[in-house]
Amino acid sequence: MRCNLCFLQVCWNNYLEAWYDWAVRSQLQPIKEVAKTIKDHAQGILRWWFVSKITNGFLEGINSLIQASKRKARGYRSIKNYVSMIYATVNKLDIKVEPPQAK
Repeated sequence: MRCNLCFLQVCWNNYLEAWYDWAVRSQLQPIKEVAKTIKDHAQGILRWWFVSKITNGFLEGINSLIQASKRKARGYRSIKNYVSMIYATVNKLDIKVEPPQAK
């Protein structure tokens, strides 16, 4: 994992830092705001790109299942019952996500 983080840092220094410098010198305030956001989240963005590749679509799919179980019941007597139904619905998924290997 440490080598991956070093690699990510090199990528940030080589490409994104040059883009960031250009963006903050631009006269467009929205571009400056995007550049600041990207710089603030650069390590997570680069880690996703080189390590995990898990997309937001997976999370949206789980959220869709949760919302469907909520609509199906038209309300639950308690939050405990609602959480139990969420686990019962989402438990049918075969989720295989391997965490990054620590070196």
